[in-house]
Amino acid sequence: MADEAELREQFTEAFEGADYPISSPMDLVPALPNGPGTTFESGDFSMTAMELNTKLSGDFPYESVDEFVDEVIEELKEQDHI
Repeated sequence: MADEAELREQFTEAFEGADYPISSPMDLVPALPNGPGTTFESGDFSMTAMELNTKLSGDFPYESVDEFVDEVIEELKEQDHI
């Protein structure tokens, strides 16, 4: 089972370098350490940033990394990924 706190930390570290506010997923790519291939892992959860993008509703814009990560975690929980 995935550890929500561990994923939250990984998402925050990966996305905090973006220039907020962000208005599309493309605004996040320059911040990712390995671009769209950046992988997030915890327990049995493993997903690249590109895969993650396909799971999100994309309710842009986001004003801060915390706002974005909160939404990512919530949507992954709703979809039973974590």
